[in-house]
Amino acid sequence: MIRLALSSVFYLFLVFFAHKTLADEAFITAQNAQSLDIIDLTSMTKRLSVPIAGKPAGVALSKDGRRVFVTSPEGHFVTIVDRKAGRIEKQIPVKGGPLGIAVTRAGERLYVTDFYGDMLVEIDLITQKQRYLPIGAKPAGLALTLDEKTVLVAARDDNQIIFVDLNEFSRLDQLAVGRHPYGVTIDADGRRAYVANVESDSVSVIDLASRKAIAQLKVESHPYGIALASGRIFISNQHSESLSVFDAKDLTHVATVAVGDYPEGVCASLDGATIYVANWFSNDLWAIDAATLKVRAKTATSDGPRAFGQFVAPAP
Repeated sequence: MIRLALSSVFYLFLVFFAHKTLADEAFITAQNAQSLDIIDLTSMTKRLSVPIAGKPAGVALSKDGRRVFVTSPEGHFVTIVDRKAGRIEKQIPVKGGPLGIAVTRAGERLYVTDFYGDMLVEIDLITQKQRYLPIGAKPAGLALTLDEKTVLVAARDDNQIIFVDLNEFSRLDQLAVGRHPYGVTIDADGRRAYVANVESDSVSVIDLASRKAIAQLKVESHPYGIALASGRIFISNQHSESLSVFDAKDLTHVATVAVGDYPEGVCASLDGATIYVANWFSNDLWAIDAATLKVRAKTATSDGPRAFGQFVAPAP
């Protein structure tokens, strides 16, 4: 009886210990190295690197964090990676150049921008069927609304955000923003969208209820990605090696934070305490405290990290 009780306690200890030692992870698409780095964010060390051809760029994660979806614009496919095993589960051919990517919460559908074919692609992961919608010139970033009834797509060379009704899979509306919109992010309340306008050095703030721009934030040179955390907006500026930081409530400028060379992908930790920045030219990932704006840690990545999309997942 005593041995059984001790065994049960030992088992519970092991389960608890294993749970506590698992870490949040970052999934960094390295375009030049043609790989996906999986980085333990507690120790800021690379757990492994998964070879993925076709110049991988975009990344999205299933809600449970078990599957990673990666676009390869030059390979004309989307790769599904089993996170735990660190292996390729499947590759799905996609016409043109798949770039931006988002996945529904239930994990049954993918939405992908075809940068070369000027299309939005819907991929049903259950039936494997695909639908294509003409969306505008050089579509890049995209974001699903919280109710998953609409997707916002940045039509880069048309200088517009396109609103797509996902029930009908048709264009719902369009909105002129700055020059060359690229990254698109929606806040946790589902009320606002933020769009990085690369050539205008600005961020458009969009009210989703009215589908109107309510502000233009002036940032540094060539903004690319946007992350939200701790009541703040963080924008990576490619040509300024910096993050522009704004207060999300009143949209006032808070600070400009120096980062690595040619920052691209930017993402918040799950608790909102840390901002992670992938620096393409300096081949590293930085962890920055979202409150103090101090650099917490850095780690090397494979060559050419882009990490375009949602690249941080909780411990499995």
